[in-house]
Amino acid sequence: MVQESIPPILRPDSVEPVDLNVFAKHFALEVFGSAQGIRLTGISMNTGDLRPGDLFVAMPGKKTHGANFVSKAIELGAVAIVTDKAGLETLGGCPLPILLLENPRAHLGDLAAFVYGNVPGNLPKLFATTGTNGKTSTSYLLEGILRQLGEITGLTSTAERHIAGEVIVSRLTTPESPEMQALIARMREKGVTAVAVEVSAQALSQLRVDGMHFDVVGFTNLSHDHLDDYADMQAYLEAKLPLFTKERAERGVVCLDTVYGKAFVKQSDIPVVTITSLMGVEADWHVGITAETPSYTSFVLAGPNGVNIRSRVPILGAHMAANAGLAIVMLIEAGFSPERIQAAIANGIDAYLPGRTERVTGANGPDVYVDFGHSPDAFLNTLAAVRKVTEGRVFMVFGADGDRDATKRPDMARVAAEGCDVLVVTDHHPRFEDPASIRKTLVDAAKAARPNIEIYEVSPPEAAIRKAVSMAQPGDAILWAGPGHQDYRDIRGVRTPYSARAEARAALKENGWA
Repeated sequence: MVQESIPPILRPDSVEPVDLNVFAKHFALEVFGSAQGIRLTGISMNTGDLRPGDLFVAMPGKKTHGANFVSKAIELGAVAIVTDKAGLETLGGCPLPILLLENPRAHLGDLAAFVYGNVPGNLPKLFATTGTNGKTSTSYLLEGILRQLGEITGLTSTAERHIAGEVIVSRLTTPESPEMQALIARMREKGVTAVAVEVSAQALSQLRVDGMHFDVVGFTNLSHDHLDDYADMQAYLEAKLPLFTKERAERGVVCLDTVYGKAFVKQSDIPVVTITSLMGVEADWHVGITAETPSYTSFVLAGPNGVNIRSRVPILGAHMAANAGLAIVMLIEAGFSPERIQAAIANGIDAYLPGRTERVTGANGPDVYVDFGHSPDAFLNTLAAVRKVTEGRVFMVFGADGDRDATKRPDMARVAAEGCDVLVVTDHHPRFEDPASIRKTLVDAAKAARPNIEIYEVSPPEAAIRKAVSMAQPGDAILWAGPGHQDYRDIRGVRTPYSARAEARAALKENGWA
């Protein structure tokens, strides 16, 4: 086992230094000490990311105040401090100038944007997508279409960061605001003209996209997830709504495929248009499926004034076509003409979606799909998509996260049991929970939902996928839900290297399939 290897913070190679007096005046901050001759080239909220020339923001934390780390910040090269009154009281004799700002976290995004020069008129086109499921897929599809339209693209998602073709593993779904602003500045430096950003509810609650103003924002759906962070579904909904405010975006696109879509439309603070893939639901745009295969899904997007855009996504599932439709309408709202988009994607959308119903099958044998889905709704959609293109039996392999929303586990197991023919329950990220206890909850719920289902409990997951592959035949399909693109498992706080895709391929090879 190895300790977690955290990808580096991405910053621009060079920053136009910001005079500290100019900075203080812009934000109307009182300065203690001399700011004369001090120039800022970066900003950090923790010493692990701090670089010489940084402004160190010392904020209250869950366990301690950031002011307690100022000595370390000075040692690492910080040139000035921003803190609140509580922090100021502990910093007597500090050799650096101190800028007083109450509730610094609430202003962190704006501070970072100013330091990195991310000001209106100096930014690429910015797109953001939120929702329970489909955020990552929509972001990748957006980036793919933008690239086909001739834009130089950037992306930040659960899986990766993209900067004009450079690919970097992600740290968080949505970076903390100083990292986000540094990332946008690096993208500007590399000539990026359009950026797709995945925005989680937690990112909005924790103000990680503060200081950003998006050209268009999109909402995919809302379903049972993250209720360990939010009291109920209403609170979860309200955590996502701030993306649809005038402070954060110009226009929005809302998918009406879940009941929460209408609530988004009603409570949006910005102009929105609507889209759906459901029959009988009124919306401005409609997605219709024209063909489904194991390797692609074709669709038509119909909208106002007789607009019809036809294309396909390189992945299985009607829900993926719905994500593509949302991405296309977001681009139309940003000013790209339907005709130009149609010409660009007439032969399909060129995008690779890591770990999203990713088919890892060879030339023969059963189809094996590795997917990141880890909620009841994600299971429902993906199982239905797999079932549609499978002649034989559908196997499902899955586990559940430890130390995360436990209330969704019974529903995950129920949906899995009802949607497959053979169920293999295994482990995922147990973290500090007992994996056997998690598996028992899943097995009991699956049996309660479908008493006669063929079910196996197999640990660890390396053995679970081999069990499924050993029972499957050509014409069958195996959906392994949960790990997706991730390259580790979290076991008692240690991230062990792990690849579901590699394990699935090895299992196929060991069983005689290419």
